Amino acid sequence: MPKIVDHDERRREVLSAAGRVIVRDGIDAATTRAIAKEAGYSNGVLAHYFTDKDEILLSALRQSHQRIRARLTGKVTDAGGPGGSALAALRELLLDNLPLDDERARETRLEVSFWSRSLASERLAGVQRGEAGELRAAVRDLLGRARAAGELRNSAAPDSPAAHDPHTDTDELDDCAEHLLALMDGLSLHLLLYPERLTRADAERVMLRALDRL
Repeated sequence: MPKIVDHDERRREVLSAAGRVIVRDGIDAATTRAIAKEAGYSNGVLAHYFTDKDEILLSALRQSHQRIRARLTGKVTDAGGPGGSALAALRELLLDNLPLDDERARETRLEVSFWSRSLASERLAGVQRGEAGELRAAVRDLLGRARAAGELRNSAAPDSPAAHDPHTDTDELDDCAEHLLALMDGLSLHLLLYPERLTRADAERVMLRALDRL
């Protein structure tokens, strides 16, 4: 009988191999030859599933995003569900995006590896912008829900003019979302570049303090 090949599984294996090469050796080292060797396949197998190296890299990034999104959905749903709060869900969302364990460190290394390449590739940049837009929308939504529930200590007093000005409210929450996302990216990058100066415990403490000040 001919061997039955699970094409979806083989494709996932190639993308996982591409991710390992990028994280370990850098994105410039992720040639089709290197990816094929890591996956244990020939270059011909890769050519059967992907048109070129850029498609492999883009698909590897998307696979990583899908895995992160699935994990985040569960954590945010649990934290913001019955007995939880929007602020607790926001805390889970931001902490999960920091490289506080080996798995998330690998995910962050993969993500950061694409940043410089995205500046020269509109296709990659489009994927990055789309994912960043979804994350920003989630942070902004949770901030809005937290304010509506009275969970933010620095919200305008109910009888103050600012509390009845939708433009002021929107601007404040938009600014807050940008601040938290910038802090998240900065801490992630510093953890990768300066591990002797900033530990995982330090990064978690800094993020939690920023949330406590909301």
